[in-house]
Amino acid sequence: MSRKIYSLDYILIFFVLAISIFGIITIGSTTKINVNGIKGNFLNQIIWLVTGIFLMLLFTFWDYKKLSALYIPIYILNIILLVLVLLIGDTDRGVKRWIFGIQPSEFAKIFTIIYLSKIVDKFKEKINNISIVALTAVLVAVPLVLIKMQPSLSASMVLLAIFITEMFLGNIASKYIKIALIVVIPLIAIIYFDALSSNHRILSLFMDDYQITRIVEYIHSDFSSPDFYQTKNSIWAIGSGQLTGKGLFKGTINQLSYLPDSHNDFIFSVIGEEFGFIGCLTALAFMFIIISRCINIAINAEDNIGTLIAGGVAGMFAFQTFVNVGVATGLLPNTGMPFPFLSYGGSSMWANMMAVGLVLNVGITRQKNIF
Repeated sequence: MSRKIYSLDYILIFFVLAISIFGIITIGSTTKINVNGIKGNFLNQIIWLVTGIFLMLLFTFWDYKKLSALYIPIYILNIILLVLVLLIGDTDRGVKRWIFGIQPSEFAKIFTIIYLSKIVDKFKEKINNISIVALTAVLVAVPLVLIKMQPSLSASMVLLAIFITEMFLGNIASKYIKIALIVVIPLIAIIYFDALSSNHRILSLFMDDYQITRIVEYIHSDFSSPDFYQTKNSIWAIGSGQLTGKGLFKGTINQLSYLPDSHNDFIFSVIGEEFGFIGCLTALAFMFIIISRCINIAINAEDNIGTLIAGGVAGMFAFQTFVNVGVATGLLPNTGMPFPFLSYGGSSMWANMMAVGLVLNVGITRQKNIF
């Protein structure tokens, strides 16, 4: 045990804790603890970080090979939780995403990394057989559709990103990539022109009305439209912070509550307003280091499944960061994608900490074999 503790990637741990604490400070500003006192979301996030550390340690010292061997029960558990959400989940603002106080779609990301890594590793010699590609696609499609039914477009997009990452790491043949591009590129063009039309017949097949509205408003970028309200204020908040920001608790747009969901989806905008360009750069630098450490561990993993697990986590963090920042800066359509470790949320924090634990697990296994 002492050798495992010595072999931990303390750089990764440091930056995970640093960005999490940075997130708690920012959430304190969004919840106005300077006026309302230390309670509510601010206190909850502290509790979730502390309990998340224990989850990180659990997954650090739970041999990932033994854990991945349970990929079938893990997949079944994943499906059961996602079905239960639709059947008896708590409804909030027209969506069903919570059950027993947790959000299973967040844990579905970790479950998908584990069972998909095991399957890709198990069939690594046959990964380019059309039957194996179809099998992996179906296994990911089932939870993806269940999550989309909640609806949660952002979480389903993350599952798709994990699938693409795992297949790439599994050395899928270039012909499949070409086929995907042949399908995706025309599809994007069709969606674009459908968004410009008045009927939206294509988009309505797989998107809800509010999601279609976000796509349409993104294409038109009409600052006077009420549907562009969040994105407009987000851009103004980031821009108003300039180089060093207005200071903690001094962000006008944030403090006057002109930025909905500032503690979650638009927390990057609060950082931009109160900590400026330097604060934004710091948050992105922290995530770059975290993702880089995950990639480094993936490259030097003892076995293929270790590479797939650590690489899958890196892909998940990179995608979520890219989308969150893209939405906050108006580069992407508005979608509820949390910024890893920064955004408010217990399930998100726990899932991210579990993911870091898996990466650390792969790292100490490598070090143990070197010694």
